[in-house]
Amino acid sequence: MNREIEILIANENHIRYVPTILKTIEDAAKVRGTGIAKRTLGYLEQKIREGKAVIAFLNGEFAGFCYIESWGNKQYVANSGLIVIDKFRGQGLAKKIKEKSFILSKEKYPKAKLFGLTSGAAVMKINTALGYVPVTFAELTDDEAFWRGCQGCVNYDILQRTNRRYCICTAMLYDPQKE
Repeated sequence: MNREIEILIANENHIRYVPTILKTIEDAAKVRGTGIAKRTLGYLEQKIREGKAVIAFLNGEFAGFCYIESWGNKQYVANSGLIVIDKFRGQGLAKKIKEKSFILSKEKYPKAKLFGLTSGAAVMKINTALGYVPVTFAELTDDEAFWRGCQGCVNYDILQRTNRRYCICTAMLYDPQKE
């Protein structure tokens, strides 16, 4: 089978995929039994309009997505919402989307530390290949707006009970100063 993979910086033409993206993220979290910070339709539309999102197509069909957001006065950047549609998993798309998001993050915020919270082994493997290392939550942004985003996660009570020191997720950080 001939596969044509496109990994693009999302633009206005891709806003129509946002409901599918949100549903795919929610469904994946339910299947894994893990939490995920919930985002609104308007929030993801804004990321696309700002040129801070990556979208993937396989043979012209929507296949995956990721977006970036900055925290702590642009000192930290997170690649968030990485998702691949079920039928396209296992083909290396998540890695390609994450690589494109990583490059976009470094272009937009060259001095920022890149970080992520994940409970997925596949994402941890991808992050490690990109140069991320596991860190304590204390090494992440102290931006309250970021941590408020965790309130929509089913595991938020763990984060709250431990004063933001521990959760189900693993914190990973890429520091360009250590590159």
